[in-house]
Amino acid sequence: MGLFLLWFFFGIGFLIQLGYLLFIFSRTAWLIKGSTNPSIQYPEEGVTILVTARNKFKLLKVLIPKLFEQDYPKFEVLIVNDQSTDRTKRLLEDLMVHYSKLRSVTITYTPKHVTAKKFALTLGIKVAKNDVILLTEADCIPQSNQWLRKMTAPIREEGKTFAIGFAGVQKEGNSLNSWIQFETILRALFTFSFGLWNSPFTGTGKNLSYRKSFFMDKKGFRGFWDNEGGEDSLWINTHATGANSKVVIDPETITIANPAATWKEYIVQEKQLLHSEKFFKVEDKRKMGSYGISHALYWIGGLGLLIYFGIDLQWEHFLIVLSSMCMRSLLLLLLFKAASKNIQGILPKMKVLTNDFLYLGYFWVLGSISYQAKTNK
Repeated sequence: MGLFLLWFFFGIGFLIQLGYLLFIFSRTAWLIKGSTNPSIQYPEEGVTILVTARNKFKLLKVLIPKLFEQDYPKFEVLIVNDQSTDRTKRLLEDLMVHYSKLRSVTITYTPKHVTAKKFALTLGIKVAKNDVILLTEADCIPQSNQWLRKMTAPIREEGKTFAIGFAGVQKEGNSLNSWIQFETILRALFTFSFGLWNSPFTGTGKNLSYRKSFFMDKKGFRGFWDNEGGEDSLWINTHATGANSKVVIDPETITIANPAATWKEYIVQEKQLLHSEKFFKVEDKRKMGSYGISHALYWIGGLGLLIYFGIDLQWEHFLIVLSSMCMRSLLLLLLFKAASKNIQGILPKMKVLTNDFLYLGYFWVLGSISYQAKTNK
């Protein structure tokens, strides 16, 4: 009975994993870009780049000049100063002298039963001069002066409501950064692959564009004001559809953020993100859940069979299991390499196979803790 269960776990897990790798994630990894017609001229609609920040003086000092390098004629930069106690307000006052298209809004309090980030975003969107909003964060640097133009193109030129982009992290030579690079690419595979299947369900506010008018029509973050997080992923999950959204896959549209400096900082960030995903639509939770469950079945069944056949000296069966696992590992390596190149144009250093095994702990331990938490602060 035990051997049958191991074969069952391994077989089911292996087949579902192949399904994700070959038929879902492959759409992002081996994306075939359609040709564009440069002769078509679209109106250059105004855009508001919106950033909320609390005590981000050093980061804003670097970010704001970078934002004004964007190759686009009609845009403003709006910084929402969310109760900062450092030199942020003075910095903004000084920079507004040099940049006529820079504006700031200062928040002095947050109402009860409303999270600070959502309140700051809502206020910023309300006072934005343009209908097209492009969101990023204080620690995110656009990697091209075409970021604004290309990230908002689906909205300005194609009539979409949402444009969902990629936000990577700065490369560093340590195990934490290697894991973050892996997890970031894996999350992007979910985001972009299902988006390309006309079934978008998540994204990040580090690189996201949508229309102010749509936000106001939907009454903003109504329904999850008190959820700590979700102003991006949960907002997309609630309102984005295959018809009104487009994922933007282009190295010139990415932003790069500073990674978490410690495992403790990273775990706090991920718990907030995973807790927000608890409130996703049921069918969207299945998209990530099916991968995580099949991943566990694959590893439990595969390692169990290798140990069993190794002890019992059944080398023929041992080689069948081992070759199957090697095939899946090779496919995973090729897929991550192609996806990294396609999404961000670079190949960040990450131990794909090691981190793939560690995903068991991420999904089942950290995911379970975050999911079961009644509140997340």
